[in-house]
Amino acid sequence: MAKSKETYNKKEKEKKRLKKKRDKEVKKEQRKADKEEGKSFEDMIMYVDENGNLTPDPPDPSKRRKVRAEDIVIGVPKQEDFVETVKKGTITYFNEEKGYGFIREKGTQDSIFVHVNNLVDQVNVNDRVTYEVENGPKGPVAVDVRLFKM
Repeated sequence: MAKSKETYNKKEKEKKRLKKKRDKEVKKEQRKADKEEGKSFEDMIMYVDENGNLTPDPPDPSKRRKVRAEDIVIGVPKQEDFVETVKKGTITYFNEEKGYGFIREKGTQDSIFVHVNNLVDQVNVNDRVTYEVENGPKGPVAVDVRLFKM
């Protein structure tokens, strides 16, 4: 007599495979039963309330606001050019080796970047200067910087 080709390990693997297949079928049937087929369009639709949140309830018509298409801004608005007027300030920092510094504006106390290429006169720290402001790639830049002569 020949020995059986099915070992205990093979039987256990086959049992696990069949159990997994049955579990898969049960889950499939459960999903079919839970499926909400025939759901109406009104049940699926969502609304946006006055705060921009999604809700299943329709919005209140009394809270409706009129919006003109021209008022909607798409993207980032362009920065307005600075008005080119002569301003006065004091050099707070200047590095001659690197060729840049900062001017503290007299009225607003804003700090404005200045490059050595935009200097008309040689400047040092604490010198009072006049300058014009232009838009640079990273913000306002002082140009035509001159020593202030009283």
